[in-house]
Amino acid sequence: MTVDAFSALTGLVVPAITTEQMREVDRVAVEEVGPNLHQMMENAGRNLASLCVELLGERWPAAPIVVLAGTGGNGGGGICAARHLANHGANVTVVVSDPSRLTGVPADQLALYRATDGRLAGIRDLGTLDAELVVDAVLGYSLGGAPHGAAAELITWASGRTGPVVSLDVPSGVDSTTGATPGVAVRATHTMTLALPKTGLDVDAVGELWLADIGIPREVYRRVGIDLPDALFTPGYRVRLTRGPDGGDH
Repeated sequence: MTVDAFSALTGLVVPAITTEQMREVDRVAVEEVGPNLHQMMENAGRNLASLCVELLGERWPAAPIVVLAGTGGNGGGGICAARHLANHGANVTVVVSDPSRLTGVPADQLALYRATDGRLAGIRDLGTLDAELVVDAVLGYSLGGAPHGAAAELITWASGRTGPVVSLDVPSGVDSTTGATPGVAVRATHTMTLALPKTGLDVDAVGELWLADIGIPREVYRRVGIDLPDALFTPGYRVRLTRGPDGGDH
């Protein structure tokens, strides 16, 4: 199911965008206006770490958190969140689908994470990992068909968990434009989407939907032809969204 808009709990109507529109937002930000990819990923990761702490409540320092990361920008955001969690004393483990394929900013994020006290594990270790909360940062809005290989293994493992699963931007395996699942897909309890909600996020696999500010200025949206509501992130950096402009909840 697709929608044209979601509602914030403040009553604001928030436009939903397609994958292609989000690609253009990212392009204009990186190539023309800013912020750069490092800045956006850092903002996404910090927001995600903050949401994990909020969801776990008082037990968060001891609760085992497993971050599943792919090799693209979504995985980089998850690794960044893991670094922030580790820096604050969380019990966090990162599993990257294929560390040898990390390049650019995601590779930088892994190098930074290695400097913390957080742990790294491989796919072969999944059966030994305890997780009170799972962070799904395997696949983002660039899904191109059914997940396969190591990414599919991580998604399958996350799908077998009974505790909360927090997806970054879109549940892995869900098409961000249409909401379709061409193969295995994560069924999240919470999804923290970035910049603006995607048209395909009106599906049950999303769980509770949050929208996070990653620092993109209004001029970027103007150039892409998107009308952004005023004071969307007042007073914080994350807002809870409900289904459709009429406020029907997930």
